[in-house]
Amino acid sequence: MRRVAFITLGCKVNQYETNAMAQEFIEKGYKIVEHTEVADIYVINTCTVTNMSDRKSRQMLRRVKELNKEAIIVACGCYVQVAKEEVEKIEEVDLILGNNEKKNIVELVEKFQNEKIGKEKKSELEEVEDVMHKKDFVEFGNVVYTEKTRAVIKVQDGCDRFCSYCIIPYARGRVRSRKPENVISEIEKISKKGIKEVVITGIHIASYGKDFKEEYRLIDLLEEINKIDGIERIELGSIEPLLITEEFVKRLKKLEKICHHFHLSLQSGCNETLKRMNRRYSIEEFKNIVDLLKKNYEDVNLTTDIIVGFPGETEEEFNKTYEFLKEIKFYKMHIFKYSQRKGTKAAVMKGQIDGNKKEERSRKLIELSDKNEEEYNKKYVGKEVEVLWEEEKEGFYKGHTKNYILAYLKVDNEIKKEVEERKKHLENTITKAKCIEAKKDHILVEL
Repeated sequence: MRRVAFITLGCKVNQYETNAMAQEFIEKGYKIVEHTEVADIYVINTCTVTNMSDRKSRQMLRRVKELNKEAIIVACGCYVQVAKEEVEKIEEVDLILGNNEKKNIVELVEKFQNEKIGKEKKSELEEVEDVMHKKDFVEFGNVVYTEKTRAVIKVQDGCDRFCSYCIIPYARGRVRSRKPENVISEIEKISKKGIKEVVITGIHIASYGKDFKEEYRLIDLLEEINKIDGIERIELGSIEPLLITEEFVKRLKKLEKICHHFHLSLQSGCNETLKRMNRRYSIEEFKNIVDLLKKNYEDVNLTTDIIVGFPGETEEEFNKTYEFLKEIKFYKMHIFKYSQRKGTKAAVMKGQIDGNKKEERSRKLIELSDKNEEEYNKKYVGKEVEVLWEEEKEGFYKGHTKNYILAYLKVDNEIKKEVEERKKHLENTITKAKCIEAKKDHILVEL
């Protein structure tokens, strides 16, 4: 039995596609092993969202050959899609596949094996279609879900926003939405496996349905998912802020399975910076969106992404961002130091920021994020929360509340006795628990 190992870099969409590729190999009789083990085939599903992502992708492509010099190394994904010429120069790589070719990975790997094409003919081993010309969503076969309690569901691909710092539209192509009946069918199969939570993801899920001839958008899909028996939680991936309207929230609030956690990608809290980024909202509009969510969800948990050191970001602009973030009080902020991405408008903008200045600004926002997270968690001390338990590890059960706070429950004899009396394991069940202590990045609870 030939062994296949995967390394997945980047977003949940890549994670979903890796699971799909793994299933294709399994169905053809291959065995999936950890990427740290000796394998016959290593598949690196690359990311290109930043220069650091590119560098890490190159490192992984070179490193895995050390585990087995005879192994076939497959490079696929977003970095390959936008930088095929760079990947060709990596001697360790045998096969280069774009995003649309992932679905045919077993066929292409076996073609390589059968033809025994040498390195000198590597140019014949490229399958990288121009994604900008792809009009339909690419369906994979079955997907292997590696988590017992949660499944990532890809419902959309592509983006047409063209933010000035972002290369992803060139890596993923135009907006393509998955047929609702295919999404529902997959989730129904998931529910029969006992998985209780689905994470709805895509490259730009706010655009879901805009390429359909009929009027059908993300909220319509969510209403259908909410009806599926066995699924108890629906988590939304990162969403465009402008998706959140009065009408959207009015319909969303009726869906009892929706998690009260929303990741709104802000990027900057300064209108001048947002304009250079080609983001299509103002901080005033964003504030109204936040107020709308807080009004409708008392326990709402808001997280975001922020870029510091964007070209032209003055001290005054950064201070505007800092003060705006203090006002909004996000639960958690993912802080990125801007890095020039070849092929984007921002890469050639004037006013590139010094690395030390970026580091200083990043550190300041990380401190603010840590402070907000701990303060938010402290609000739950003494209160009851509902936790979906995921696993037991190092003396604790770990799970998440419905608004996505990480919760830990210390395992002792009394808890084990209570679980045994229920005649079921705590893992993959939803129980009520009382918060007894708040930490920076989690809460401690008791049953």
